Amino acid sequence: MRHKEVIHLISSAISADSIGNQIETDTERKVFANEYSVGTSEYYNAASSGLRPAKMFEIYTFEYRDEAKLRHNSTTYRVIRSQGRGEKTILTCERVAADG
Repeated sequence: MRHKEVIHLISSAISADSIGNQIETDTERKVFANEYSVGTSEYYNAASSGLRPAKMFEIYTFEYRDEAKLRHNSTTYRVIRSQGRGEKTILTCERVAADG
């Protein structure tokens, strides 16, 4: 299967400004992925732990650097599980609620 979906893996770094306040800076990297729907059993197993998986993406393992968030089609997701399978890694994600 071809990786036809574009996702942006988001890594965060914390730095200090001139007066010592901590500032979180996000860095995005574009990678190609396969998109999968979350299966019923996986959804309910995660829901029992308070998680709400919404999407799954398969990417090449060498492209994943333990990022905690990703963006797909203007929606930000939090990676709740990464599962390595040889040269591919599956990322299970839940949607990040908007502020406010």
